[in-house]
Amino acid sequence: MNETTRTYDVIVIGAGPVGENVAERARAAGLSTVIVERELLGGECSYWACDPSKALLRPVVAHADARRIPGLRQAVTGPLDVAAVLAHRDAMASHWKDDDQVDWLNSVDVDLIRGHGRLAGIRQVAVQTAQGHTTQLTARHTVAISTGTSAAVPDIPGIDTVHPWTSREATSADQVPGRLAVVGGGVVAVEMATAWQALGSQVTMLVLENALLERMEPFAGEMVADGLRDAGVDIRLGISVTSLAREGGRGGEVRITLSDGSELAVDEILFATGRAPRTADLGLESVGLTPGDWLTVDDTFRVTAIADGWLYAIGDVNRRALMTHQGKYQARIAGAVIGARANGEPVDDTAWGAHAATADHTAVPQVVFTHPEVAAIGLTTREAERNGRRIKVVDYDLAHIAGAHQYGEGYRGKARMLIDLDRNTVAGVTFAGPGVGELVHSATIAIAGEVPLERLWHAVPAFPTLGEVWLRLLETHRG
Repeated sequence: MNETTRTYDVIVIGAGPVGENVAERARAAGLSTVIVERELLGGECSYWACDPSKALLRPVVAHADARRIPGLRQAVTGPLDVAAVLAHRDAMASHWKDDDQVDWLNSVDVDLIRGHGRLAGIRQVAVQTAQGHTTQLTARHTVAISTGTSAAVPDIPGIDTVHPWTSREATSADQVPGRLAVVGGGVVAVEMATAWQALGSQVTMLVLENALLERMEPFAGEMVADGLRDAGVDIRLGISVTSLAREGGRGGEVRITLSDGSELAVDEILFATGRAPRTADLGLESVGLTPGDWLTVDDTFRVTAIADGWLYAIGDVNRRALMTHQGKYQARIAGAVIGARANGEPVDDTAWGAHAATADHTAVPQVVFTHPEVAAIGLTTREAERNGRRIKVVDYDLAHIAGAHQYGEGYRGKARMLIDLDRNTVAGVTFAGPGVGELVHSATIAIAGEVPLERLWHAVPAFPTLGEVWLRLLETHRG
């Protein structure tokens, strides 16, 4: 090796949680590995998404829960300590420094090059450093792209002049805006509306659709909407932003014109309107791909448009399941299969095999950290009907469970289980209610394990916990 040209078995572009896991697994397989990153090791999740957002939300949810517990509510009558919450958020985001991540990378013997990596031909990557130096990398076996996504901001007249928030600003802001508009009705929108309303903003949600969380069961979005309204959030459904203007430059009031002709004045506006792949400046054209496109892959994460299989795309950039935990699952699969192929070992890419990401299709868990929480995995009722699946819908009121009464007074929640009538297994589960995030892994095991209902009947839930809902759902199914 020299300063400008290096050769490795595996080159990974992007050092978020996904890229880090791919690199570690490839190195564990005995392959020389380098990872390229132009920002912070740890990526979006560590600094601008999962960790800081949940650090903002945990005090909010705990505060709301505490006010439902006799003997405790009297101790939490005041508002949140905003400075302490933001300081906790900063600590959870490692104060936007990646020293610990660098130490970990060194411990697993993976090389790091800081800079902007671009494909430069077959198995070739050119890295431009901040100092203007270019390092040419060649991969003996594999180049893996794990560059993730960035916020997709719509093209609206005036948007360039208002400097809107995206998820990055919403999770890292150091001051609470007096008035905040949140555009969107998905997971980021509802979570950030929950956090900033509790921290002191007057939040207005502008939602193009006619419901929140439209990709989930309708009752989930309805219950989250009720919780947000109870907290003081103004939710406006079926409306869009037509133009924007900020008066007096940065820090001035944002004037929003809406599709119904009305106007809204706020201090900041957050666009939570989807994600776009970070592939626009990745050199895809050098290997015959289109810059800015999502990268379609097979179940072993080879990019299907590349004939000889040297290019992999793992994590959000392949659009299979845009969640950190699922991306890390993909990385475990991809790292194993990259190692097996490079070492001439057998590849088991059959369904649920060691080298196939089968869970991406049927068993993707998700938790929405609002109050109430939502946890879901597998099919929704609408998806099952659209796919022609024969299912039975089993609903249960979580408030009837002893564990819910222990959780807090006035508990409201709902559970839905979809039963595949042809296989007699669980096809989908959705929970909505305080504390239900901890129920999702049991549902994941039931679906990924394809556990027959006859065997699930013998999985005895502890009393009194929220997990007793599994028994009640099965009893309801049996009649």
